[in-house]
Amino acid sequence: MLDAIASARSILNRLHEVMASRSAAQAKLNTVVEVIGAGLDSEVCSIYLLREGMLELFATKGLAQEAVHVTRMALGEGLVGTIAGNVETLNLAEATAHPDFSFRPETGEEKFHSFAGVPIVHRERAVGVLCVQHVDPRRYAEVEIEALQTVAMVLSELISSAGLVDEEQAWGTSAAMSGPAQMQGLTLVKGLASGVAVFHQPRVTIEHTVAEDTEAERQRVYLAFDRMREQIDKMAAQAEFGGGGEHDEVLETYKMFAYDEGWKRRINEAIDSGLTAEAAIERVQQHTRMRMRQIDDPLLADRMHDLEDMANRLMRTVSGQLGTAASKGLRQDAILIARNLGPAELLEYDKRRLKGVILEEGSLTAHVVIVARAMGVPVLGRVAGLRSVVREGDALLLDADQAIATVRPTPAIEDAFNARFARNREKQAARAALRDVEPRTKDGQRITVMMNAGLRDDMPMLGMTGADGIGLFRTEFQFLVSATLPARERQTRLYRDVMDAAAGKPVVFRTVDIGGDKALPYLRHDEDGDEENPAMGWRALRVALEREGLLKAQARALLEAAGGRTLYVMFPMVSEPWEFDAAKAVFDAQLKWLKGQRKMLPEAIRYGAMLEVPALAEMLDVLAPKISFLSIGTNDLTQFLFAADRANPKLAERYDWVSPSILRFIARVMKNLEGKDVDIAVCGEMGGRRLEALALMGLGVRRLSITPASVGPIKELITKVDTREIAEAMKGWLANPPQSLRAELVAWAAARGIDCD
Repeated sequence: MLDAIASARSILNRLHEVMASRSAAQAKLNTVVEVIGAGLDSEVCSIYLLREGMLELFATKGLAQEAVHVTRMALGEGLVGTIAGNVETLNLAEATAHPDFSFRPETGEEKFHSFAGVPIVHRERAVGVLCVQHVDPRRYAEVEIEALQTVAMVLSELISSAGLVDEEQAWGTSAAMSGPAQMQGLTLVKGLASGVAVFHQPRVTIEHTVAEDTEAERQRVYLAFDRMREQIDKMAAQAEFGGGGEHDEVLETYKMFAYDEGWKRRINEAIDSGLTAEAAIERVQQHTRMRMRQIDDPLLADRMHDLEDMANRLMRTVSGQLGTAASKGLRQDAILIARNLGPAELLEYDKRRLKGVILEEGSLTAHVVIVARAMGVPVLGRVAGLRSVVREGDALLLDADQAIATVRPTPAIEDAFNARFARNREKQAARAALRDVEPRTKDGQRITVMMNAGLRDDMPMLGMTGADGIGLFRTEFQFLVSATLPARERQTRLYRDVMDAAAGKPVVFRTVDIGGDKALPYLRHDEDGDEENPAMGWRALRVALEREGLLKAQARALLEAAGGRTLYVMFPMVSEPWEFDAAKAVFDAQLKWLKGQRKMLPEAIRYGAMLEVPALAEMLDVLAPKISFLSIGTNDLTQFLFAADRANPKLAERYDWVSPSILRFIARVMKNLEGKDVDIAVCGEMGGRRLEALALMGLGVRRLSITPASVGPIKELITKVDTREIAEAMKGWLANPPQSLRAELVAWAAARGIDCD
């Protein structure tokens, strides 16, 4: 078996000589395939390069020379096209067995069975493919693949410097960057913003890939690691959010990567193969990026993005190219542009100038989203081809509410955006004036308006909005941003801080709702394999009851944190009363233990359940005597009632919350609990929309728990409604449903001067 390091170093030394020669680019490539083929003892070695949108055979040893500059294939076509299109490595014992195999008779490759190929990557894009073939059917050893990947990296420098890379095909044409353009993405943090485009991180240019002194390169990496660790430790000590918040946990994840010896070892091995420090870091990261493309789990992918963030930091440190947009300072209102962004990097920016963020990647569970929300910065993610459309300094309008961004807007577009921005500010100011006003209807009904939260940094919004309390505190957020299972003491500290910040207002803690689309890498299901329908699978209370230690730790943390106060506990996704009983029994056992330890106990404990699973509605007569409150979780309830996955974009807008089926269901729940000593609340996006909230008031709902941004608009709505009128109208509509109940409700509101936009 070949020794990867020795083989790669031997090839790199020869390539260094080839690159330093004065030969023409084509002659160099012809020599390169001979060098690689000999170094890897390969019968065939070929190089394909991206030209005019096609992968063209540029040089080969072992295939027919007549095929050079003749054989071409599109991205995604054949094995070579698959490697470039997916930016992945292929290692096949029998090439023809692969479903993407495409036979090209002019190459004379029919006698070769084994095939291995790696992408040639330039600026994170595949611009070519390096592949080897053998007559004998066999998989190439991992050490051979490692050598190929190292050589491909050095080739990218040769190909780029020789002008063989088709930059426009790889990066998009400049014509797309002239007039106005609109880009769509995924809303990560809502809000409106305008500013000039600022690229977060200029690309670090790797000037030399082949090392002349391996030990000197190793020492450069060691010093860079030391400096980077100092930066992370300093950032953790100076983080402006402080107070042990979730941001500290994010920084702990960064420290974990910064002190990861395995990562350091892999970079060392790349240096041993003959690469410079910068090239070695990039080599390891190319491998990481390939792994990222194969990861479906969003949380694991986010961890990989955190590692990418750290690699970029290390690269800047080792190269001395430390300048980022943050370090240079923002001179005017800016919209930050990045492929992806780490939360630690976002914290470095001046909040007075940073107005918004647009990412090519990003996800709702990413750490940077948590930090951005706390900073009040709107974020748009998943904007494909972002850097091929936007230039540094371009004017940008960011509408994260509607998940769009406009680059280089026309004056008319800019005027319309500014008018909307001004209207939003006027509305916000008017609604802010209602902060200290009790939300009462025209007929004197007091509606309790509470807000949803999940972070310590959400708590200031309680005072700013004038909400009546926290109707849903999502305790799982602490688990989602932590690299390991949060210790009980850390949970206790969070819950106590939240209740302190609430200053006597009620806080309803929902026990941990993990699993499904909120999977934790450190807490996996015993059975291997992905769930076909995670929303209805191993999640929420089902996980907590199976992993009883998890619920025990949370129960004790909540009970201890609530010492001397009233504790509100809500169990998620209860399907049958026995599940509620089992969960409450865990709390009872922990309460008994704390009594024995003479700990300070809560003055009172009020238990509740979330009605998300429709089956529970059939058992309310059994459940009602056991609970103090019931919260109707409309987000999950809707998808379960309609058998429609809310994460499926094809179904996202198909089922209307203002439909007779949903409203009849909620009305039946309200009727079944009449006369029972149970507070009923609606929790979810439905209650935060003005028209839907109007309908809920017509059903008799008097408690809402909604996003902080919705509190002001809903409080304003309440003051304009006569619940007797809307109840009478709703009764008629549900008895004889009109063709469009939404249209009827809109007309009813408009006739009374009620704005339900």
